[in-house]
Amino acid sequence: MLDKLIAKILEYNKDADIETVRKAYNIAASAHEGQKRVSGEDYIIHPMEVSYILADLQLDVPTITAAILHDVIEDTSYSFEDVEVVFGKEIADLVDGVTKISKLEFQSKEEQQAENLRKMIIAMAKDIRVIMIKLADRLHNMRTLKYMPENKQKEKAQETLDIYAPIAHRLGISKIKWELEDISLRYLDEEGYYDLVNKVASKREEREKYIQDVIDQLKEKLKSVEIEADISGRPKHFYSIYRKMYQQNRNFEEIYDLIAVRIIVNNIKDCYGVLGVAHTMWKPLPGRFKDYIAMPKPNMYQSLHTTVIGPKGDPFEIQIRTWDMHRTAEFGIAAHWKYKEGVEESDNFEDKLVWLRQILEWQRELQDASEFMETLKVDLFTDEVYVFTPKGDVIELPQGSCPLDFAYRIHSDIGNKCIGAKISGKIVPLNYTLQNGDIVEVLTSKHSNGPSRDWLKLVKSSHARNKIKQYFKKDKKEENIQKGKDLLEKEMKRQGLQQTNILKHNYLEYAAQKSNYNNIDDLYAAIGYGGIKPNFVIQRIKNNFKNELNLIPETPPAEEQVFETRPAKMSEDYDKLEKAVKVSGFKNMAVRFSRCCNPVPGDKIVGYITRGRGVSVHRADCTNIRNTDDVGRLIDVEWVKFTTANFSAEINIKARDAKGLLTKVTTVISDHNSSIVSLTVKTDQDYAYFDIAFEVKSTRELNQVIKKLNKISEIISIYRK
Repeated sequence: MLDKLIAKILEYNKDADIETVRKAYNIAASAHEGQKRVSGEDYIIHPMEVSYILADLQLDVPTITAAILHDVIEDTSYSFEDVEVVFGKEIADLVDGVTKISKLEFQSKEEQQAENLRKMIIAMAKDIRVIMIKLADRLHNMRTLKYMPENKQKEKAQETLDIYAPIAHRLGISKIKWELEDISLRYLDEEGYYDLVNKVASKREEREKYIQDVIDQLKEKLKSVEIEADISGRPKHFYSIYRKMYQQNRNFEEIYDLIAVRIIVNNIKDCYGVLGVAHTMWKPLPGRFKDYIAMPKPNMYQSLHTTVIGPKGDPFEIQIRTWDMHRTAEFGIAAHWKYKEGVEESDNFEDKLVWLRQILEWQRELQDASEFMETLKVDLFTDEVYVFTPKGDVIELPQGSCPLDFAYRIHSDIGNKCIGAKISGKIVPLNYTLQNGDIVEVLTSKHSNGPSRDWLKLVKSSHARNKIKQYFKKDKKEENIQKGKDLLEKEMKRQGLQQTNILKHNYLEYAAQKSNYNNIDDLYAAIGYGGIKPNFVIQRIKNNFKNELNLIPETPPAEEQVFETRPAKMSEDYDKLEKAVKVSGFKNMAVRFSRCCNPVPGDKIVGYITRGRGVSVHRADCTNIRNTDDVGRLIDVEWVKFTTANFSAEINIKARDAKGLLTKVTTVISDHNSSIVSLTVKTDQDYAYFDIAFEVKSTRELNQVIKKLNKISEIISIYRK
């Protein structure tokens, strides 16, 4: 392992400090001696594989050394000081940065995810190498995900798709991004993944022959105009095809750019020369040309993209770039590494991280975990739209932005005084969606009364949203305090809580302190201007003072989850349901399905012997089962192979509130011939929250419904209860 790593490092850095790498390996191997991974392998294999991933990106020796040591502070007797003494502060800080991201405890899953992300962003701003190590760590863990339990596989795959792959994209590291996405897809939708693999493979030979003909024609033409070029066919990775099919509701046969032709040349002049040649050979598809050389993506990606109608009438994509651009496309920020030998400050490395500092600045005021997650998804993970000022300056905004986003990006005063906008000389409403290439002129008035709260529903960018909130925070504090009190009381009534129980001074002081506000008035004001959600405050109080409040547990004990608590309609199906499960070692045992987790055929299940009520069937990942101390009452159960019974599945949906949303959601379920058993909808400012129980026959049916629901543009997240 060590020899392989050293050979890789010496390929790109012949003067590398190999002795430091050897020393790190010896210490890590000794520290992790006797430790095993879930796969049964020696633990040292993991940090060495992480280091090799970073060496493949051609990173510096301190980063690779820190990767070898990245688990020693967390998992062995070594301390930060021990690492600092042997390797110096730079490497010790890198190891400590990775460790701190992992060592956090939170009251809820959402809060944990949000705070992990905050820590990552702060670590990235301090030293980007911390997140590079974390990405490599996640990639190797994903490569070995098959050894984890199924529920952990799905959890890690979803987290990777939501967080790590988009961060790799924002850093421009396509090599890591693509692999993370494809592995995640394999565990989140195994059937869809392998179906796609088979479809791609079935016509691979025919497709590759077609592309080779195109390449041969291009080579001949470019040779005649004396342009030296390396030409190859690049297959699209599976997740990009999958996402296009489901987001655009297209069949596999309708995805024509399964392979792109990549042309690499020696200079920018030749890039545009090749583009001209390609457009004389084949007709370009209107609206499909993108010049990322003149306007690079925020992750530094540069290339010319065009789609042309090929020799057989089939469209295909051509990407044209220089060798330097190609390196950046593959390695992203690692291609511009300021710590590398020979990289000068003129490389403007710090300028390339401006977006990171902006995100750090914008997210500081967001205390609410769910709002922070949504904000970050916009900042990091959405596509961009490029528009122009009347003077021709390029402004980059999140896709879906409106003129207000543009106005606030220019200056907060211009945003506050905005009364309208012109796009290419024509007046447009403030809710107009900006398109690539729009020339935007902001109309302002000195008599403007300032922003409207309704603007928070229009703007897409975090920058604009935070500037609007700051305006209300500073200018209307008394109004915000009263509004915050009203919102908190309204939320308590909605949850059926008594105000005297929750609104105690010490409870509110605790909530203010934990949410980083100076006093209770500041907490109320923050609720009023939208800086924190009232439900978040109440939950914090409930979690910390649950004994004093004598709150009724939200979920009854596992053995109380009996069949009779199901809706009346399900009772009609009792006989079929009882016969849907076999209890190991028993015949005709009374079987009841737990309401706390609603198991469905296809789920892994376990039985719990109740007192006088037969066996209660739970999903194997049910919290009540995992937390039970009475393991002696657990019993093996299994699904009968064929059953015609209907089962109640329950899902939670979070969506942007919009007119007609309820109709869209219920139509998807009814179109699938599923009966809705119960439905609860709650709204909170801009969001709607659905609790829906509906009948299905299997997890496959359930997943099909969830897939279709995910195509509704307003839906943000869907979780099975």
